[in-house]
Amino acid sequence: MPELPEVEVVRRGLERWVSGRTVDTVDVLHPRAIRRHTAGAADFAARLKGLRIGVARRRGKYLWLPVTGGGPAAQTAAEGIAPTVTTSVTHGLAVLAHLGMSGQLLVQPQDAPDEKHLRIRIRFDDTDTPVPDEAAGTELRFVDQRTFGGLSLHDTVPGDADQLPDAIAHIARDPLDPAFDDDAFHDALRRKRTTIKRALLDQSLISGVGNIYADEALWRSRLHYERPTAPFTRPRTAELLGHVREVMTAALDVGGTSFDSLYVNVNGESGYFERSLDAYGREDEPCRRCGTPIRRRPWMNRSSYFCPRCQRPPRP
Repeated sequence: MPELPEVEVVRRGLERWVSGRTVDTVDVLHPRAIRRHTAGAADFAARLKGLRIGVARRRGKYLWLPVTGGGPAAQTAAEGIAPTVTTSVTHGLAVLAHLGMSGQLLVQPQDAPDEKHLRIRIRFDDTDTPVPDEAAGTELRFVDQRTFGGLSLHDTVPGDADQLPDAIAHIARDPLDPAFDDDAFHDALRRKRTTIKRALLDQSLISGVGNIYADEALWRSRLHYERPTAPFTRPRTAELLGHVREVMTAALDVGGTSFDSLYVNVNGESGYFERSLDAYGREDEPCRRCGTPIRRRPWMNRSSYFCPRCQRPPRP
């Protein structure tokens, strides 16, 4: 599953290639790709036509494209119900994207051959909107082999500066967000009375941290994944958050982590952070700090990788 760095790489690509362009046509080629838009494919396509794409945004593993303009049908995303047109619309609209296990948002020339698992095609009308020469004649494609991801249209939270889709209003801010509150996270961590890796993957506490980067941050912090959170001190929490940010920033610098061909940026290029991983995926390889073989243990239908010497388990 793509984590924050991988999704941020895609967001940056969308901002460069798609933001500011006006939707011309939308072709939904597989119904599962818009299953979260319960009004169906025709409604999704009709509501997007003529809308202008805003600056791509992200929270945790979710990214969205705010949209503006259009006629009365674009004033609300209310599940196929004909909207009441008023002068006091307080919300906006956004296309929410979830990549799932294998989703890709690709910017391709319109005449490029269709990908085998192409699910949605969005073409643009650039007649009245100047676009960079490199973007001219391109379209946005959602490709998804396993069809766990998808696109959907949502109302945004009224008054929210980030134009956050209401469907993800419950998702906490991520540690790279300037508005992330370290002190509030620490207090919530202690109140939660859970174990530290569970807390890092709890999107009501902190978003964007998945299995890979949790293991990496815990290795850097010398913390076992089953360490209880209740005794955490503020300095300990601050140290952990620092390592979370370090590992995510390092991954961003090299385009994220690609273990297979399913994670790519909008131009189809893979990331290279897997070459720099210290714990995840390194079972039986020597710890880069002490030389002890890295261990893997089953954990919540996943795996946890850790050094048994550097990251000692808590006492019973």
